[in-house]
Amino acid sequence: MRAVVVDGPGGPEVLRVRDVPVPEVRHGWTLVRVEGFGLNRSELMTRQGLSPKVRFPRVLGIECVGVVVESARLAPGTKVAAVMGEMGREFDGGYAEYALLPDDLLIPVQTDLPWEVFAALPETYLTAWGSLAAFGPVSPGQSLLIRGGTSSVGMATMSLARERGLVTVATTRNREKVAALEKAGASHVVVDGGDIGTDVRALCRDGPDFVLDLIGAPTVPDSLRLVKRGGTVCVAGMLSGEWVIPDFQPVAAIPSGTKLTAFQSNDIRGAPGGEALQAIVDGVASGVYQPNLDRVFRLEQIVEAHAYMEANQATGKVVVRND
Repeated sequence: MRAVVVDGPGGPEVLRVRDVPVPEVRHGWTLVRVEGFGLNRSELMTRQGLSPKVRFPRVLGIECVGVVVESARLAPGTKVAAVMGEMGREFDGGYAEYALLPDDLLIPVQTDLPWEVFAALPETYLTAWGSLAAFGPVSPGQSLLIRGGTSSVGMATMSLARERGLVTVATTRNREKVAALEKAGASHVVVDGGDIGTDVRALCRDGPDFVLDLIGAPTVPDSLRLVKRGGTVCVAGMLSGEWVIPDFQPVAAIPSGTKLTAFQSNDIRGAPGGEALQAIVDGVASGVYQPNLDRVFRLEQIVEAHAYMEANQATGKVVVRND
C-alpha cells in the first residue's frame, strides 16, 4: 500500500509517499481501507516535532473515513470514521491507503455522501459540536464570538450555531475571506487587525455571551476581557501554534463570574461521538449544515497540501482523497 511516512521533523518536504506493507490485523484492532482524510493543524505541529508523544518514523493523521476490511467487531464493508485517540502520534494514522485502528476509535456511519465530503466532517464537526456543548445551555438570540472563523472548526461552528438560533460574530485576518464567512452563516464578520475590541463591542455592547477561541494561548486573555460578564470562553484550538499562556494569573485574568473552559475532541471519539456524527452527516446530506470543503488533494500531493494548509490559504477544510 501507499502511505505518507515521516522519518523526522521538518517542513512539508519530510512527508514522503512510500510503498509499505499493509498492516496485519491483531486482537482489538480493525483494518480500514482509507477513502479520505482531512488535514488538521495538529498534524502540522506533529510534523514539526512539536507533539511530545510522537515517535518517528510515523504515518501521520488524526482522522480518516473509509470501509472496514477485516474486524472482529464490525462487518466488512461497514463505513466508518475514526478520530484522535493518539492516531498519527503513538501509532500510525490515516495518511495511507489502509490504517490499522483500535476498535474503540471506530464510528460506524450510514451515509451516501461523496467520500471527500464525508472526510471533511469528523474531526471538524465533532470539535464544533463538543465546543458548543461545553458552553452549557444556549438560547436563540444569544451571541457567540468565533475567533479563527475561517478555520474548518470555525465554519462548522457557524453552521451548528445558526441552526440553534445564535447570533455569530466571526473573525478573520484576511479581508478577502469576509464573503466566505458570510456565506457560511456568520451574522457579522470582524477583520482582526490586532485589536477587535471596538468592533466586537459595537455589535455586542456588553460583550458576546460566549467566545469560542480557536487561536489559543495568545488571545485567551483578550477573549476573557471581551466576553460578557458571567459569560463563557471555550478554548478548542491552537491556530497560533502556541500551547502556553505566559504569566497567566487566573484571579486577575478571569472576571468574577466569567467561566473559562476547553474542549478536546478526544472526549467525543469512538462510541460517544457516534450519535453526534450521524446527526452531522445527516444534516450535511439534507443541507442543514455545510461541509465547508475548501480543496481536495490526492495522496501524491501531500507535500503541496501541507504547504497550502501551513500558508493559511484555506477557508474551511482541506481533504486528501485516495484514488
